[in-house]
Amino acid sequence: MIITDTHTHLYSEAFDEDRDQIMKRALDKGVSRFFIPAIDSAYTKRMLDLKNRYPEHVFLMAGLHPTHVKENFLEELAHVERVLNENEYYAIGEIGIDLYWEKSFLKQQQEAFRFQIQLAKKNKLPIVIHCRDAFDEVFQILEEQKDGDLRGIFHCFTGSLEQAKKAIDCHMKLGIGGVVTFKNGKIDTFLNQIDINNIVLETDSPYLAPTPFRGKRNESSYVVNVLEKVAALYEMDKEKVAQITTANSKEVFGI
Repeated sequence: MIITDTHTHLYSEAFDEDRDQIMKRALDKGVSRFFIPAIDSAYTKRMLDLKNRYPEHVFLMAGLHPTHVKENFLEELAHVERVLNENEYYAIGEIGIDLYWEKSFLKQQQEAFRFQIQLAKKNKLPIVIHCRDAFDEVFQILEEQKDGDLRGIFHCFTGSLEQAKKAIDCHMKLGIGGVVTFKNGKIDTFLNQIDINNIVLETDSPYLAPTPFRGKRNESSYVVNVLEKVAALYEMDKEKVAQITTANSKEVFGI
């Protein structure tokens, strides 16, 4: 059984003390494909070091996270464009709009989101979207940019059934993580109304650990808990869900 974690920050400082053990636990549980989203230029070296340490299992993304869109965002976008020519990347992400923490850089976030979508199209790569308190703003740009070259993952999807269908209509898979196991997560109430061919699994580790680890540091091995919940919702075997969601990830990332 091959399980894919389509979104994990394994280079995070949160894993500096036991990264190898974290990887071993995941691999022992069948999690063997790890897709690594970018945050900003400060983490590029850590990401490349991780890739060099686990070349058969780690697949990198390039991008500028919306919460790191600040006064120097044009320099950061230039960095994203530059590294794409220097190393192998499988997506542009995570990118998008986040209005949870502050709204003062909304205009710059919108500009960065558009630029990176266009960069993805130019390089024939998928995008991986971060959206927090900004569904309307994200969908406005997705609808504007929608064409045959737009595809990707709506990471950590926490919206409604209507928003899920809208994301799928914009050629996005839904990234399903720990929230699906939460009592108040809500997406568990409608997820099985979505064709399973439209979802992929993720952890977003070290964040958003699934039940029964909620509130603790998340790790990629916990994607098995997400898998079990999704299998229960779809009334399918875990092995079948792992097979389908991994195939879905291959469709998105091309590997």
